[in-house]
Amino acid sequence: MGSAVNQLAGPLLLAVSGLYFLATLALRVFGRRTPPPPQPGLHWLPSIGVDLLLIGVLQALQTSGSVNFTPLFGLPLLLASVLGTLTLALGTAACATLVLLGWAIASGGADSAQMYLQAALTGTGYFVVAYLAHLLAARLISEQKMARRSQVDAHTQRAVSALVMQHVADGVLVLDTEGQVRLANPAALLLLGPHAEGGVPFALGHHGAWAPLLALARETFALQVPQMVDVEILHDGLAPMALRVRSWPTHTRAAALSPDEEPLCVMFLHDLREMEARLRTEKLAAMGRMSAAVAHEIRNPLAAISQANELLAEDLSDPSHQRLTTMVRQNAERLVRITEEVLDIARVQHRPLHAPPALVALDDAVRHIWADWQAHDRPRRQGQLKLEAGSAQVEFDTEHLRRVLVNLLDNALRYMGPHADSLCVSTRITPSGRCGLQIWSDGAPLDQSVERHLFEPFFSSESRSSGLGLYICRELCQRHGAAISYQRASRSLPRGEVPGNAFTVLFRGGSQPGSTPSLFDTIGH
Repeated sequence: MGSAVNQLAGPLLLAVSGLYFLATLALRVFGRRTPPPPQPGLHWLPSIGVDLLLIGVLQALQTSGSVNFTPLFGLPLLLASVLGTLTLALGTAACATLVLLGWAIASGGADSAQMYLQAALTGTGYFVVAYLAHLLAARLISEQKMARRSQVDAHTQRAVSALVMQHVADGVLVLDTEGQVRLANPAALLLLGPHAEGGVPFALGHHGAWAPLLALARETFALQVPQMVDVEILHDGLAPMALRVRSWPTHTRAAALSPDEEPLCVMFLHDLREMEARLRTEKLAAMGRMSAAVAHEIRNPLAAISQANELLAEDLSDPSHQRLTTMVRQNAERLVRITEEVLDIARVQHRPLHAPPALVALDDAVRHIWADWQAHDRPRRQGQLKLEAGSAQVEFDTEHLRRVLVNLLDNALRYMGPHADSLCVSTRITPSGRCGLQIWSDGAPLDQSVERHLFEPFFSSESRSSGLGLYICRELCQRHGAAISYQRASRSLPRGEVPGNAFTVLFRGGSQPGSTPSLFDTIGH
C-alpha cells in the first residue's frame, strides 16, 4: 500500500503489519466460532486487546508525512460496540483515546498543542461513535429477536392451524377471487366427492357439481360480508350431498386489506345429514326419558289382553278357536319382548352383572334364523350358508341374535346383486379363538360420508329407512360384549374375485379376548 501512495514503509512497520496479519489469522483459526460473552473481561484480549496494541504500535511508528493509522482504531471500537456491552465500548474508546494522547505526548515538538487538540477531538468522536453504534446494535439485536420470535410464533400458528384443519369435522376451504382452492382439509375433500381426490390446488369451476360453492364465493367477495346458505352437491351416480355452507371474506368493508395482502374467502362445509343425525339422536334421548311411562302404559293393556286370552282359552273347545287364542298369546308375548328391547336400547344399558350369561349354539341358531328368513320370500332370498363354528357356543340371547341377523340380512337384501352367490352368511372360529359371524353381499361401496355414521341412530342414506337397524344391532352386540364392524372386502367366487360389503360380529369369549380381531380367511382386501 505504501508503494501505491509513493511512500516506502520501513522494515519495522512491515514487521508489525505482518505480526498483525498473523495474529488475525491465528484468531480466525484457533478462536471460537461464536462471539465471546459481551461483558468486559480477559476473553476480549485476543481480539480487541491485540487490535489496540498493534494499532498503537503502528501509530507510534508513524513518521511525518506517512500514512495516518488513527482511523484503524475504529475497527476494535465497532467490534466492542456491536458485540459487547456499553461499558466495553466506552472502555475501548477510552483506551484508543489514551493511546492517541500518549502518542501526542511522545511526539512533542512545536505543534504539540495542535496534536493534543486533535487527539482530544478524535477521542471525543470515538466516545460518540461507540455510544451510537452500541445503541444501533442493541436496536438491531432487539429487532432480530422480535423477528425470530414472530417467526417461531408463525410456525407454531401454522402447525396448530394445520392440525386443527386435519382433524376438524367440518370441511374447510380457502379460495381466491378466481375460485382457485388454495387450501382444503380432508373433510372438505371428502364432501366435495371423487373429483377432489387429486388434492389442492384445484379450481371450483372445473366441475359443474361445485357451481353453488363457486357462486357463493363470488357473492361473498362482491358483498364483502359473511354468507350462509344450504346447497346440494350433485355428482353423477352418487346420492346428492346436502351441505350447509358458511363463508367469510378476509377483507370486509369495515377492515380493508393492505396493498400487499390478497383477498381470500374461507368456507366451512357442514354435512346436513350429520346435523340431522345429531338432532335425531337428541330426540332419541328425549324418547328414552319418556319410555318408562310409555312402557307402563303398554304393559298394562298387554297384561290384560294376555289374562283375558288365557281365561277365554279355558272355555273354548273348538280347535280353530284354540288356534286363534294361541296366536293372540304368542303375539302378545312378542309385543312384550319388543317393548323390553326398545326400552333397553333407549336406555343404552348393559345386562346386569348378576344375570347369568345366555349360551347359544352359534351354528344351530344361525341355521334356524336363516331358514326362517328365507321362508318369507324364498325365490328372492337366495344365498350361501357356510357354518364352520362347529359346536361352539356364544354368550348371546337367542332373540337378540335373531334381531341382529335379520336386520343385517334385510340390509344386505336391499343392495345385493341378482346372482345366487350375491349373499353369503358364514360362521367360524377366528385365529384368536373367538366365534365370528359374517354377512357379506356384493353391493356397491358405501359413500365415505355415510360410512362414518353407519351405526348412528336415525342416520340413513335412504329417505324410506328409519336408520335404526344398524344402530340396534350395535347396541344389542354391546350389551352382550360382542363387537360389530363394517369392511369393504372381496370374496373369491366361481365368477371371479368379487368386491362387496361385509358386516362382521365377533362374540365375547375365546382364548385371547383382548387380541385384535382378524377377518375371515375368505375375505381379502
